[in-house]
Amino acid sequence: MEEGNHTGVLEFILLGLSEDPELQPLIFGLFLSMYLVTVLGNLLIILAISSDSHLHTPMYFFLSNLSLVDICFSSTIVPKMLVNIQTENKAISYMDCLTQVYFSMFFPILDTLLLTAMAYDRFVAICHPLHYMVIMNPRLCGLLVFITWFTGVMTSLLHISLTMYLTFCKDLEIPHFFCELTQILKLACSDTFLNNTLIYFMTGMLGVFPLLGILFSYSRIASSIRKMPSSGGKQKAFSTCGSHLSVVSLFYGTGVGVHFTSVVTHSPQKTSVASVMYTVVTPMLNPFIYSLRNKDVKGALGRLLSRAASCL
Repeated sequence: MEEGNHTGVLEFILLGLSEDPELQPLIFGLFLSMYLVTVLGNLLIILAISSDSHLHTPMYFFLSNLSLVDICFSSTIVPKMLVNIQTENKAISYMDCLTQVYFSMFFPILDTLLLTAMAYDRFVAICHPLHYMVIMNPRLCGLLVFITWFTGVMTSLLHISLTMYLTFCKDLEIPHFFCELTQILKLACSDTFLNNTLIYFMTGMLGVFPLLGILFSYSRIASSIRKMPSSGGKQKAFSTCGSHLSVVSLFYGTGVGVHFTSVVTHSPQKTSVASVMYTVVTPMLNPFIYSLRNKDVKGALGRLLSRAASCL
């Protein structure tokens, strides 16, 4: 392969989590199990919300979108990893790698913005309960979701457009289990200053600012809860926010954990292991958090499963 000629790049090599052949069956079984649980759990959440008229509210509308995004995010990464392990072939084509880069940025952006929209929904519900249905009308909810998807599409396209102009060296081994943008940039022979600048800028715009919005919403929510006269009202308000806060903490906690792991350690393997929490474990746990901590969702799931059992 001629150095510096990106048109000659046919494939990259994904080194995965471990090169030990004895660990491959264990890794395959573990990731297959987590993927199936992720798809099944989030699919049940979507079906429960769509089939129960009591859950046709803005909060659960956003939750069903979040579950869909989690299924898609996990499907972007895990199936290719499983195929590579099963076939003992670590190669991924140039276009497939760029596609994986695109979607591995796209879906986390959707996660971030959907969690922000859900925080705003909780803010309106608790701080302005009398005007909730007027403010959080179907038109606004649809607009928020449209803005979320549009922002994700355009931001990811911008990253990919810049990446496609890069030239790559002969060493095309990626020390990761999927094509992650920062790892791809490390393999480039050409200047990546613009790419890295865009990453830092977008991380601030679509990572830090949404988090600040979530924190602001919950600071107002906490202030409103303290002013509530009855302990029952406070408990109900806390219960409606508990699941969302848990998901936000898990999402941002694992994301920050991956970032600090990559900064503190120079071991690509440790960074890859940390990335498992962010890319695989978090989408798997989200439906459990909402189903175990939310009585409405538990009730809807129970009714859904009862109807399914009666049809058998």
